[in-house]
Amino acid sequence: PELPFLPGCAIKDPTKTSFHRSQTLDFKNGYAFSRLPREGVGGETIYENHLSQDELDDLCSKGATLTYGQVKRSAPSRFTPAFVAYDKKVLKFDAYFQEEVPISAEEHYRIRHVGIYYYLEDDSMCIIEPRVKNSGLLQGKLMKRHRVPKNELGDYYHWKDLNLGIDLPIYGRTYRLVNCDSFTKVFLESQGIEVNPPEELVLDPYTEQRRTPVQKRTVPAVPDPFRQFLTYDTKVLRFYAIWDDTNCAFGDHHPCVIHYFLADDTVEVREVHKRNDGRDPFPVLMRRQRLPKIFVDKNKNFPSCVLEITDHEVQEWYSPKDFGIGKTVTLLGRTFLIYDCDKFTQDFYREKYGITDFHPVDVNKKPLEKAPQVIPPYNGFGIPEDSLQNCLSLFPKPPRKNIIKMLENNLKVLRYQVALESPVPEDKNRRFILSYFLSDDTISIYEPPVKNSGITGGKYLKRTKVTKPGSTPENPIYYEASDFTIGSTVEVFGHRFVIIDADEYVLNYLERHAESFPAATVQSIRDHFSPRKVVVETTSSGIPKKDLDDLIVEVQRELKLQQPFNTRQFHEAFHHFDKEGSGFLDKTSFLNICDRFNVPTSTILLKKLIDYCSCDDNKVNYRDFLLAFPS
Repeated sequence: PELPFLPGCAIKDPTKTSFHRSQTLDFKNGYAFSRLPREGVGGETIYENHLSQDELDDLCSKGATLTYGQVKRSAPSRFTPAFVAYDKKVLKFDAYFQEEVPISAEEHYRIRHVGIYYYLEDDSMCIIEPRVKNSGLLQGKLMKRHRVPKNELGDYYHWKDLNLGIDLPIYGRTYRLVNCDSFTKVFLESQGIEVNPPEELVLDPYTEQRRTPVQKRTVPAVPDPFRQFLTYDTKVLRFYAIWDDTNCAFGDHHPCVIHYFLADDTVEVREVHKRNDGRDPFPVLMRRQRLPKIFVDKNKNFPSCVLEITDHEVQEWYSPKDFGIGKTVTLLGRTFLIYDCDKFTQDFYREKYGITDFHPVDVNKKPLEKAPQVIPPYNGFGIPEDSLQNCLSLFPKPPRKNIIKMLENNLKVLRYQVALESPVPEDKNRRFILSYFLSDDTISIYEPPVKNSGITGGKYLKRTKVTKPGSTPENPIYYEASDFTIGSTVEVFGHRFVIIDADEYVLNYLERHAESFPAATVQSIRDHFSPRKVVVETTSSGIPKKDLDDLIVEVQRELKLQQPFNTRQFHEAFHHFDKEGSGFLDKTSFLNICDRFNVPTSTILLKKLIDYCSCDDNKVNYRDFLLAFPS
């Protein structure tokens, strides 16, 4: 570092391998800029300059002519053309000029306002007049953009020639410059031009005269029909009225529109028709004519109905003051109630008569009170919902069904065995199958036919909904699946049935959908089926247990060798002693019934069958035992 960095004084470092230079160019916020290097070539340390400020100034003032030769001069400043420096910079002046009007008697000259634009980039000018609607003049761009000649010597107008308060002749027309915008004022003052004070823009006298309100002429006391026609032509007062014709046969309220023509004081009445109103579509109820209000006293025998009415016979005709909201007018024997009018009519009465209250009258018919529908009592035919459709419509429709429920519970039936409660002794042993269809909550009852019983079995009740006792036809309450429990009573059209048994599918369904049924219903079915599941798996003889079907077949073969007996009475005897309908009897009662019908219970096969059907609580499942004795 002590040696100057000159040729011959530099010492090459053989261990140096990096010769890269630090980055001095960078981008910040999208702009390129240069910065001083942070380190030297190859990562060397850059030592700070310890020279004083005086030494630095001395070095800057002295040129190193002996070492490096003459000092190079700096490059001249970059040339910027005028079309770049003054691009999109325009001087705008407000001006006006006077134009003669030789062919009009109302005006001799007119003042037209224009805007003069001077483009600094090419010293061109244009003149634009703002367009005024329905002015009848060719307005817009009066002079297209170009360099405007100043005199006959070939000079052109320059921005130095423009200022406020001067007359600018262009192509034989003199423009008076009265004002300019802020940019124009700042530009001229920056170039050393003193801007004159602005002047007021001269207005066109004919335009101002048109804007002044025209004085109305005094209307003469005597009415002038021609003047009335010219003043009120095409001006019509419109009133909305109701013609009440309810006093006549088949009368009604007819909505009408009354037109009062101000041009000749005639009246026209038009009826407003609606679709399917049942009336002939004649739009005009009264043709346009003058309507008399008060007649002059005359001889009643004079046939005036067949003659035209003249002014001598009428004391007063209808006028606009006779019409108004809330008033009732009689036109040719018909009475009309005016309840509203249009906007023009309101403005006319407000200006001429000073009326300000135009609140419409409510003429809408009040809705008739709907009589409550009385549903007749249920007659007992069909279900109440189906019979109710005859009261709701002329053509009854079938009641709506729950399609989702029908699809979800299709072919799902809960079957129960029921017994009939009847004082008749012959009905005590009758058994029925009650089927509850989950798809539509209907019930059907079937009685299995029993030979030589004297009662014809078959369909006892077709599939239908059954109401609970105490429900009314207006609010029927039907039996549901949760109402069927072991021992409960079901009343079907005056007949009472007691549930004594159920299908195993009922227990499986209730357990799968336990959250949808009361706990008491599910527990009742469980308690009914629990004794059947407790069956002794071993026999008293020590012989291995066989399948129930095989054992029943062997018992039936053995019974064929015995003396035949009435198996139907044998079945009824077991059901008679089973008061609870549980399907189980104590062993003593079971053996007594078998002895009454001379069943050989002492044989090996019957002992084995009895042991197979016995439970641990000294009870016998007689239903499984009776499978060997088909009825």
